[in-house]
Amino acid sequence: MPWFAETLHRSVRQMLAVRRPIATVTTGFQRMQILDTEAYGRALVLDGVVQTTERDEHIYHEMMTHVPLIAHPRPRRVLVIGGGDGGIAREVLRHPTVEAVTMVEIDPDVIKACKRHLPNICGRAFSDRRLQVIVEDGAKFVRTTDQRFDVAIVDSPDPIGPATVLFAMEFYRNVARVLRGPGIMVRQTGSLFLQPTEIVEADRRLRRVFAHVAPYVAAIPTYIGGFFGFLLASNQVQPLRATPAQLETRYRRARLACQYYNPAIHRACFALPASVRARLVPV
Repeated sequence: MPWFAETLHRSVRQMLAVRRPIATVTTGFQRMQILDTEAYGRALVLDGVVQTTERDEHIYHEMMTHVPLIAHPRPRRVLVIGGGDGGIAREVLRHPTVEAVTMVEIDPDVIKACKRHLPNICGRAFSDRRLQVIVEDGAKFVRTTDQRFDVAIVDSPDPIGPATVLFAMEFYRNVARVLRGPGIMVRQTGSLFLQPTEIVEADRRLRRVFAHVAPYVAAIPTYIGGFFGFLLASNQVQPLRATPAQLETRYRRARLACQYYNPAIHRACFALPASVRARLVPV
């Protein structure tokens, strides 16, 4: 059985046994592979880096989606930047308060391939009338749009290649501009152990734009290196002040039945290792 070796980290290598390659495409932006792996089922790989797998995608997508949407008092309009596999859109559309989702994905070939080869991840998201897909650079979209949103989910790869602009100060300022009222932004920040500077740098930049920034974590087997980091930012919502009763009420109202996320996980995910907390600006 052949092996796939991920190329994200210089000194650590993750290898996956591959049953068979499903698709390999060089798009206008990146090299895309979809592999059927022994351990994780089908996997989406961009430029040699595993983005998501069938077996554990629910952890990432639930934590990227339900933490901000449950933190928001009533999310109705949601912006997803990236997310071409459809997993984030799938989870957002589970919330009955959500009236419209705008997905801005730069690479149409990713959407096309994931619809065809990863239907277990996108589910019925792309056929939901509430979802609008815009093929465009996410940084350009938030710079030029006159639309306003309650939640912005930045589902980007690591800060390499076409995703680099989605980690810049200008981008964060523009995301803040398109949020309304108690708007919330969330983004991933990589492995706390193998990519320790990502969360520190993103935290520093977001605090120059938003009044409240809260790091949180989840353990996702596909993303090696222990805890995987996220940042939630808002100019009005202070997520650490949400009471257990508020979280339980919103969770029941959303009628969610998740595989990973629940109100207890929501509260616990903001507890950080002391070494990580020490590198960040105090909340």
